[in-house]
Amino acid sequence: MRKLLYLGFAAIVALALNGCGGHSDPVFVAQILSDPGVDGDIAEDIDTGILSSPVLASGTGSVRVGIDPSIGLFGTEYRGFLHFPLDGSTGFDAVPADATIVSATLEIFIDTVQFSPTVPVRMDLVWFPPPLISSDYDVTVLPSLLTRGTFNILSTDPIPPRVGVLIDVTPLMREAQRLGLADFQVRFLLDPLALAGFVGIEDLPNFAVTAPLLIVEYR
Repeated sequence: MRKLLYLGFAAIVALALNGCGGHSDPVFVAQILSDPGVDGDIAEDIDTGILSSPVLASGTGSVRVGIDPSIGLFGTEYRGFLHFPLDGSTGFDAVPADATIVSATLEIFIDTVQFSPTVPVRMDLVWFPPPLISSDYDVTVLPSLLTRGTFNILSTDPIPPRVGVLIDVTPLMREAQRLGLADFQVRFLLDPLALAGFVGIEDLPNFAVTAPLLIVEYR
């Protein structure tokens, strides 16, 4: 999946009619890049429980997720955050507040995988008022177990020719829409059953080709 034609687009028609089910409503597609000025990660020293100040993707070009066992006695855990405005305020497509979500997909590119050939990552739907603050590390997960999921990042994902990792986030997007959220925000963290594993999600400012992308189909 590539994103070369989204710039400046309002929502565009993806499917004119759904002939099979007799549904006459068109399906629109919104493509929204995350905001690297809000995206970032927060680290916790597992030895002490001390949280770092947030590190923004706009300064590093990456969002870090997982446990780095080489830092500290028991390691350091990173939790990453991505922020997608749904109202078009950053110049990308908008999702109307009264839209019915058909599907939603998140595409990310991985630039680092360390300490494990397979890193299980959990994704939570969250909400935090920008900017990120240290206590967002433990921000409350929004209700409904359907808004949580685990997927694997592989050590081969950063190897050229890279392709994007596609993650079905339809339940999360539907929950965000049900709650009337103006932003789609997710938190990435290492699955609690994993002892180690560290990944970097590429998030270079002004480089749309590999930036995190949310694709929403809606009626």
